[in-house]
Amino acid sequence: MNQAAILSVQVGRTRQFGDESSAGPMQRAWSSAICKDPVGGPVWVGTAHVEGDEQADPRVHGGPDKAVNAYPVEHLRAWAVELGLGEISGGAFGENLTTSGLVEDDVCIGDTVRIGTVILQVSQPRGPCWKLARRWNQPDLAIRMDESGRTGWYYRVLQEGTLQAGDAVQLVDRPNPLWTIHRAYLVLRAPALDPEKTLTLAGIPQLSGASRAGLLRGLEQDRRAPHRSTLTGEDDD
Repeated sequence: MNQAAILSVQVGRTRQFGDESSAGPMQRAWSSAICKDPVGGPVWVGTAHVEGDEQADPRVHGGPDKAVNAYPVEHLRAWAVELGLGEISGGAFGENLTTSGLVEDDVCIGDTVRIGTVILQVSQPRGPCWKLARRWNQPDLAIRMDESGRTGWYYRVLQEGTLQAGDAVQLVDRPNPLWTIHRAYLVLRAPALDPEKTLTLAGIPQLSGASRAGLLRGLEQDRRAPHRSTLTGEDDD
């Protein structure tokens, strides 16, 4: 993780989009803080969110376990090509931190990192959001994100402080080296496929409460439909 760094930091306020009178489902009225703008210089990171950031629905975004969302610039560049979006900047997928040098196979549940004066801990993968599809007018984007595993991840804040673009991401502790974000996401997508792995992941103390509940709920669902994700669509900026 020596080369990992923060390329940009973004925050956003809740905005209104679309038109109530529209006949097309992608153009109907909706609200979100998924459109985020870059922050210049140091920004304060508290235990519930990055200063200046809002969530349209705090039931499913923000709070202690999902205070900070990170997404790799490597994925943004790939999506820009695949979706024909041209060049897209940091924050394009609603993330607070656009990272460089990290992807889901490089990050593990429970990783503790220092960025600036902030200490963060990885709590869970991100669940693809339908509002991301609305943001880019790509109806299948949440599904494609889910299937690709290019989800990004959430941090909880162990020590409040400031960070800024250009700061290194320094690994402090890795208690669960076998549980990468990618591996955890595969289990979260289909908890009933491997109950032993599901219970092992659910038992990791650093995993978010929402993810743990989703795993245990997934074990109780009809095993004839094991590919129902416990994450897809949960996030709602």
